[in-house]
Amino acid sequence: MSGAQRYTDADTEFFDPHAADPHEDVPAGGKRRRRGPRWRRVLVTCLVVAAILGGGTMIGGALYLRSVEKDIDRVDAFADVPEEGRPQAVANGAMNILILGSDSRDPESTGGSRTDTIIVAHIPKDRSSAQLVSIPRDTWVNVPKAKNGGHGGRDAKINAAYAWGGIPLMVQTVESFTTVRIDHVMIVDFAGFKEIIDALDGVDINAEKSFTSIHPPFRKFEQGMQRMDGETALDYSRQRKQFADGDFARIRHQQQVIKAILDKAVSGGIVTNPGRLNSFVKATSSAVSVDEKMSLVSMATDLRNLRGRNLTFVTSPTKGTGRVGSESVVFANTEKAKTFYDAVRRDSVDEILASSK
Repeated sequence: MSGAQRYTDADTEFFDPHAADPHEDVPAGGKRRRRGPRWRRVLVTCLVVAAILGGGTMIGGALYLRSVEKDIDRVDAFADVPEEGRPQAVANGAMNILILGSDSRDPESTGGSRTDTIIVAHIPKDRSSAQLVSIPRDTWVNVPKAKNGGHGGRDAKINAAYAWGGIPLMVQTVESFTTVRIDHVMIVDFAGFKEIIDALDGVDINAEKSFTSIHPPFRKFEQGMQRMDGETALDYSRQRKQFADGDFARIRHQQQVIKAILDKAVSGGIVTNPGRLNSFVKATSSAVSVDEKMSLVSMATDLRNLRGRNLTFVTSPTKGTGRVGSESVVFANTEKAKTFYDAVRRDSVDEILASSK
């Protein structure tokens, strides 16, 4: 794979937890203001925002979001990120959100101190679209020294930053790799999508081929469009070993699910049904968390016109896979990545989309 890759439906970076980096016993994540499940509350917050304000009044939606906002878990994402080393913002008004995620109930998951998903979501100044850039978890990068000095300061897989220094070191590593300044951080437990999808009465997914799940109860998926409930959709999104491109197939499937949730939320009448809306919001608030400065009301205003057709999913430019010592890694295409992320920094959407083809 060379260059930024664009997928027709969608692709979220979910990776093999067994190939993760060492030091799994290091606590992950930033400091929380109150306790809750390890992974909670993220990308779907944006989807809730779009759903609520896409079909309701601005005043009513804002009041509802303020009541929900009190229950959202917050993470201290930037406290340990040295300001002097951070990239400067170039395009005033554009926004870059670092989305980190794991699948805490994935049958293949063996550790909780790593992030299986790394996405830089670019929201242009005009708020008419969003470009979601997936960085493969195994991308070989320089990880800065952690604040405690115990880890980092060397090349490693990018997700080692989370194991070594939590969210702040991950922010620092992503900013160093991309030269893109991160404005907000969102964290999602994709296992929580089950409740979200069920609150939507299922989602429609177009399977690229027929295959059988490797996880009990070993569901059979037929090629083509089909309605999936929460358990089925999660099972579908976890499959990779039946596909020649492995984790990149899983990428496509995960983002298919994300896109399907967004499309169903804004078109399925959920905002006109108080009972379904409440179930949807409660399910979402238990699955995502955000940094301390992110406002759901402001995000609602920014993303009220966002729909699945406005999203573009790309992968950070790579040269493909290889080995460093005993580790299987993804090598970044540094030349193309420099050009690509410069377009992100400048908020040049046309250039971002052109490089994704």
